[in-house]
Amino acid sequence: MEQNTTSKEKILKKVRAASIFKSKSKYTNIDLESNVYKHPDADESIYETFAKEFTNISGQFIICDNKFDFIDKFLTLIERKKLKNLFCWESNLQDQLTDSGIAFFDKKENTNKMQVAITSCEALIARTGSVMVTSGKNCRILTIYPPVHIVVAYTSQVVMEIKDGLQVLRNKYGKNLPSMISFISGPSRTSDIEKTLVIGAHGPKEVFVFLIDDAKHEG
Repeated sequence: MEQNTTSKEKILKKVRAASIFKSKSKYTNIDLESNVYKHPDADESIYETFAKEFTNISGQFIICDNKFDFIDKFLTLIERKKLKNLFCWESNLQDQLTDSGIAFFDKKENTNKMQVAITSCEALIARTGSVMVTSGKNCRILTIYPPVHIVVAYTSQVVMEIKDGLQVLRNKYGKNLPSMISFISGPSRTSDIEKTLVIGAHGPKEVFVFLIDDAKHEG
């Protein structure tokens, strides 16, 4: 016991000495204060930043003037890619699909047929091109299971940083934060020991974001 105590004291003595007698750094010009992320160009909007970052990670981005434009472009996508077995479990999106005559599954027992899922999101993170979803708004299976994931978002949901997105959740849920918070950064990715990148091996092969402009159409 005495030997252990002595060893401990020796270590603490060295730590104290190191904190008192500091050696000079050879690298005096290192900037430890500036943000490691570059700020977007002054003439680039937050929406353009998101679109650029999202497409850089193989996401597919579609801007929509309004809800009607969204439906038109959504129908065009369905026809062009011959998408079938669409799943939607959120009532507000279900209403839009129903009004437009778009068929969808709304029961969880049919998930073995799922090829496409359409969901909303909590926020879009411009800095990283990520889609923030939670268990409070989406069912997790719809964002990770189908080959195609379609996200419907609004310009008012775009924030610059992850911390801004987390603040959105605090403002919305208070102390009752959802049990699952996830950031979707394009299609799923995985790689093997040879560092061969595979897209969509364990999740969606394609992720679409339809961004509806709700700013210029406000009352």
